[in-house]
Amino acid sequence: MALGLVYSNDYLKHDPGEHPERRERYLAILSRLMDEQDLWADHVAIAPRPATHDELRYCHAEKVLETVQQASLEATLYDQIALDSDTIICGESELTARLAAGGACAAVDAVVRREADHAFVACRPPGHHATPGRSMGFCLYNNVAIAARYAQQTYPEQIRRVLIVDFDVHHGNGTQDIFYEDPTVFYYSLHQYPWYPGTGGANERGIRAGEGTTLNIPLQAHTPAASYLRHFRVGMEQIARSFAPDLVLISAGFDAHETDPLGSLLLTDDSYRTMAHELKEMARTTAAGRVVSCLEGGYNLTTLGGSVLAHLQGLAD
Repeated sequence: MALGLVYSNDYLKHDPGEHPERRERYLAILSRLMDEQDLWADHVAIAPRPATHDELRYCHAEKVLETVQQASLEATLYDQIALDSDTIICGESELTARLAAGGACAAVDAVVRREADHAFVACRPPGHHATPGRSMGFCLYNNVAIAARYAQQTYPEQIRRVLIVDFDVHHGNGTQDIFYEDPTVFYYSLHQYPWYPGTGGANERGIRAGEGTTLNIPLQAHTPAASYLRHFRVGMEQIARSFAPDLVLISAGFDAHETDPLGSLLLTDDSYRTMAHELKEMARTTAAGRVVSCLEGGYNLTTLGGSVLAHLQGLAD
């Protein structure tokens, strides 16, 4: 099974300063993957490219693009600009965020064209909190959402329905908002609740044509890993009864790990390996095995690389 990896030292250029989403996250991941000699020797390197204006507009209003661009321009003079208390921009942030979204699109290309069996995008900044009208929660552009729309627009004969699975400890409010009325994109999230950003209740199921294609599983703090996995499987079984995806995208946040400082869930590396394997098996049934995974959260630099490695091992099993 050929693993596609999207990575670039350009992802280090986004510098929010003393911040949980710091550049060392990327270095910790790449260092751990390079230490795994067989994986590193056999991977397919996928170069990111900047998302185009039109691709960003698949999911975001013009004012979002203008705000990020203007803030990046101003930050060249003042080092950093705060869009909100969590979301900090430097002079290179806008281009780096385009590379994150464009890297996700490049991974879709590689998987659909069978240049790789599955792909992981080691990008930053993350994306799943970015809404149609606002960048927030460390996120500038919504990488996974843009990749979903890109896949549908670029490969309409092969990719009609997309499943997005989000196991970040925080609810992906931006991704949910983007597809809340869309029956062709199913958004499935397991997350700590109540927790930032305060969305993701079980009653949030989509509206109008999209009713029933949003599934939230809110979990209490300190939910054991075994219980989490039972909930995960119940949700997957529910989805399988009503939705057959042509592509599976993963918002791969690793801040539900038991050691993470920004969450209070209790997942382990084995949990991430198991979920990845089961998602890959589901993708084989309807999506020709097509899986693209994009980095979201995960803030313990000691454990993050091992969690990502376990996730990739699960996809390869």
